[in-house]
Amino acid sequence: MAVTEDLKEQEETSPRPEEKQKPQLWKWSVIFLCLYGFMAQLKPGDSFITPLLLSLEKNFTREEVTNEITPVLSYSYMVVLVPVFLLTDYLRYKPVLILQSLSHISVWLILLLGTSLLEMQFMEFFYGITMAARVAYSSYVFSLVAPSLYQRVASYSRTSVLLGVFTSSALGQLCVSVGEVSYGTLSKISLGFVIFGFALTLFLPWPKQSLFFNRKLQGPEEASSAELDQMNRDCPQPTAAKTVSAWRNSVFFQMLKELLNVVRLPQLQVWSLWWIFNTAGYYLMVYYVHVLWNEVYPAIENKHVYNGGVDAASTLLSALASFAAGYVKIRWSLWSELVIGIVTALQAGLLIVMSTTSNIWVCYVTYALFRSAYQFLVPIATFQIASSLTKELCALVFGVNTFLATILKTIITIIIADKRGLALAVHPQFFVYSGYFTLLAVIYFGAAANVIIKHFRNEKPATLNQNGDIELCSTVMVANDAEKLTNGVV
Repeated sequence: MAVTEDLKEQEETSPRPEEKQKPQLWKWSVIFLCLYGFMAQLKPGDSFITPLLLSLEKNFTREEVTNEITPVLSYSYMVVLVPVFLLTDYLRYKPVLILQSLSHISVWLILLLGTSLLEMQFMEFFYGITMAARVAYSSYVFSLVAPSLYQRVASYSRTSVLLGVFTSSALGQLCVSVGEVSYGTLSKISLGFVIFGFALTLFLPWPKQSLFFNRKLQGPEEASSAELDQMNRDCPQPTAAKTVSAWRNSVFFQMLKELLNVVRLPQLQVWSLWWIFNTAGYYLMVYYVHVLWNEVYPAIENKHVYNGGVDAASTLLSALASFAAGYVKIRWSLWSELVIGIVTALQAGLLIVMSTTSNIWVCYVTYALFRSAYQFLVPIATFQIASSLTKELCALVFGVNTFLATILKTIITIIIADKRGLALAVHPQFFVYSGYFTLLAVIYFGAAANVIIKHFRNEKPATLNQNGDIELCSTVMVANDAEKLTNGVV
């Protein structure tokens, strides 16, 4: 028995024949993908789209930008998110990245050539496609390497994106403030970069497999499949039974079954709810903050618009916050709700300051702090959700969470910002967002109080069984060890 286990370990740890033949292939593929991730973010005019729309070059009113143009971004993102999520896996990533690059080109072409309100709404529609297609890049890297390298290459790809955003924002600010480049010229520079990014997508490797639709069956699964086929030939089933069996074995049925299984995990519920509600509020703030800045400080000269510098600084601060989150060691099964409540309360306070101040620099600082507070919890939420799930389930759960957050964000946009709803100006909108985060903070603090009180009431009984509740994420980790969910099977 021991000899058999040793042989199995040797087989698992020893490289496969194809890996021996091409030991550096995956490294070059990851390097090229990271280069693409960096270059795809180089759009120096991205931070200045709202100032461009409000400038004399385009001459749209603040009401048109706030209530008619910007809301289209939320609607577009919601409509295309699910199709893009499914097509990403089915088409194996590369075609969706090509679609993203084409949408980027469309955005900047419309900004350069378009003049009407309808054309700017189409621009936001294509921008929504580019945002939805980000899932292709974030999951592409996992198809290139073995599971043991997932954490490392995920950090590489994330870092390349953050560096790209930082470089793009800083370059845009330098062009506007130092080079005194017009917004139109900045759009041309951005168009050049996205065309180069499109050229890079054509040379990306084409993965042979993906998570759901193009999965390779391994030995035991192939054997069992062959045995089932033989049994089916020996014992023919009725057509109706075959139809039911085909439906139960379909990808969509398995995805639904997996989703129903994973919702039982407490830590997954807590952090998924945070992901849905706080992400919706976060992106509402990000979409409209440039309009707020223009109202607080309507700069006459382009060189005094510091959107790019603020975006660069906030991206750097967010990256530092995300990095610091990796070193926070507390008992998350007990303190998750309290930590979320504190961060959400901080965000609510920052939004109140943003909505009341008349100092543009206070707006800049509070924006950077708000973004970094959100990014601080993102890696924690990612780990807490992913720690008990397989790779397939991670993609499924994050996809569902993002879609639900998008639906919530769209509903709020229709009610608050759209001209067919309340059509609020940007300052009243930020009052509403601060109230939204305040309500969330109160709910989180209430949940935290409930968890902590229950814990201390049961502290003595819990100490009698230290093996059951001594880990940091005991509920999640026990579920992970005892009954890891894989393809809907417990």
